[in-house]
Parts: sequence; structure tokens; C-alpha cells
Amino acid sequence: MQIIRLLLIVALATFTLAAGAQVQQSRGKASVNYEGPSASADDKARAMQAAQLKAVEFYYAEAGESESENFDAVRDKILANPDRYILESTVLAEEDNQDKKQYTTTVRVSLNVANLRNLVKANSAVAKAGAGEKSPLAFVFVSRQVASVKSFDDRVYKRVDESVKASVSEATAQSGVEGESLRGGQIKTNSATAARTDAAAARSQSIETGGSTVKRASETTYRLIPSANLNQVFSSTFTRAGFSVKEAAFIEPLTGGKFKVADVEADYQSGNDLKPATLQSIASGMRIAHIPYVALGTLDVGAADKDPATGLVRVSVTVNAKIYDMTQTIPDTKASVGPIQYSGVGPSEDEARGNALKLAANNAARELTSQITAQGVQ
Repeated sequence: MQIIRLLLIVALATFTLAAGAQVQQSRGKASVNYEGPSASADDKARAMQAAQLKAVEFYYAEAGESESENFDAVRDKILANPDRYILESTVLAEEDNQDKKQYTTTVRVSLNVANLRNLVKANSAVAKAGAGEKSPLAFVFVSRQVASVKSFDDRVYKRVDESVKASVSEATAQSGVEGESLRGGQIKTNSATAARTDAAAARSQSIETGGSTVKRASETTYRLIPSANLNQVFSSTFTRAGFSVKEAAFIEPLTGGKFKVADVEADYQSGNDLKPATLQSIASGMRIAHIPYVALGTLDVGAADKDPATGLVRVSVTVNAKIYDMTQTIPDTKASVGPIQYSGVGPSEDEARGNALKLAANNAARELTSQITAQGVQ
């Protein structure tokens, strides 16, 4: 019974994730003015359509600047065929203000996000380009997890400055009496001496201490996670956006030894940034292979914990990605994503990590293509 319950929870989580990616809820509110004594059916229909469009616009506004720009390009087509993009609409509130001759309605709609995305892609510059005009695009994305963290003790430096002053004074005084007498052929002598010595010493000392403490940042190394499935996610998303996607492994032999996937992986294995020499080699190699656009990025897998909602294992993935235009002398950044965190759940850590990586890869690729679509890249 417990196993069946667990399987149902996993199935429900998977269905919700998939459905949530294709169907989104959004709200919109709109007002229209009318001339009669009260709002007519046509007035209410106009308000409903305006509120639905506001809901679509609200969805795109939440999605980001590039998505909003893409919405502006397809607004008229959504208005021309709203039933294709709005699955259902529910009136949440309505008000007929007869004093102001104004009717207001608030609606909640279910958006067919898949059709909205297809509409944007169909109207993009790269989608309208011919087969021979589509821009070639290569990508290298590395999924990784922290393998070790090396921390350093604080380095402490201490200094003591000491100064000592001393003075000594001494005074010596001596006095004496000497005499002799002659009597009966004998000489008698006598003497007396008195001596006195006075000495005084004084010493003063002052001490000043100072120093510094040096803290050194920890050094983190990563282990790479095989990402063949992720490559398929990125490749399919970029292809659906209209680009001519090229596998990095196939491009490498055509770059005259400049571009090497292993160099990119090695840099990301030891840090968060590519070395300048690696970036220069990528740019030179892509120009030789006539590849104008390159997508690079990392997907960092966090530690597993328990999802409080389902009780399943939860893993978070942080994604950072960029698309570079290599045709420029100094490559331009055409699109960038991150750092953004996504979470996946599953009955085991491996499944939760896989779900999180797929979700992060899918959303990162979609955001990148949305940004370059808004720029009219072919």
C-alpha cells in the first residue's frame, strides 16, 4: 500500500510539472465605457476580451523583458484567434458603474502556453529564414557537483615595538688626614681616610602592539556529471527555435585545434569562469569553423534534502548560461541567464537530480532563445 501511495505521489508530481510547463493560470482586469443606461451584452463581451488579453499580457510580463517584447509582436494574432491560446476563462468579478457608464470585469484564464510559444517562434526572424540562411549554433553545457572544498586557516601577523630609556648618575667623594712625628730616633706616621659614593638609576619602558589577519577564500573543485540527456534537451529547444544546431564534438576537428571541449570542461571543473585563453581559443576556433553563435554554461547540482510537500527527495540545480556572437572581434553576449535555481523531486536522489537538471536545462534554453528571438537574430 505504501509503495502504491509513493508511486501515485511521483506520478502526480510528474504530471503537475509537465502540465505546469504547458498550461498556465493568469488573471486580467479590464474596463470599457458604454453609452446606454446599462452595459449591453456587446459591452460585456468587449470587456471580457480586453480582460483576457490583459491576462495574457500579465503572463508575459511575469516571464521577463524578452518575453514581453515577443508578446508585442504577436498581440494582433492572439486577438484574431483567442480560442487557440486561451483554453478556458472564468469571471471572478464584474461591476457595472452606471454613474460613470463603465463596466469592469476580472477573469482568470488557462493559457495554452505551448501554442503561445509556437506562435512566437513562427514569427521569429530565424524561423522565417530559409534553410540555408539559418544561423549555425554550437553549445557546451556542463553539469557538475561539488567534489571537495579546501579551506585555509587564518594567517596572523603580530608585531611588538618596545623602547627603553635608562639614566645612571654617580658621585664619589673622598677625604683624609695624614701626619708623621719624630721622637727618639723613630718616625711615627698616621693617616685617616673617609670615602662616600652616591648612585642613582632611572628606567622607563613603553610597548606598542599591532598586526594583521589574512583570510583566504576556500578553493572548490567539482566533479562532472554525464549530461548526454541534457544535450538532447538543449539541442531540441534550440532546433525548435529555428537554429541550425551543431554538436560541439563534430565542430572540434574543424577548428584547427583551437576549440576543445575538454578545455571547457577542465575550466568549469576547477572554477566558475572560463579562462581568458580558453575563451580566445573558442572564438578563434568558431571563426575557422564558421559557427557564429556559441552557447556556454553550467548547471550546478546542490545537496539533496526532503521535500516538505511530498516527502520525496528534492534536489536543486543552479543554472548560468550565455550565448556569444563570435563574429565580432570582441565577442558580444547576445543572451544570458542566471543564476536561477530550479528544483526537482523523486523517490531517489538520482531521479530527483535528473528531474531538476532537465527542468533547469529546458527553462534555460527557452529563456536564451526567447532573448535572441526578441533581438531578431536569424
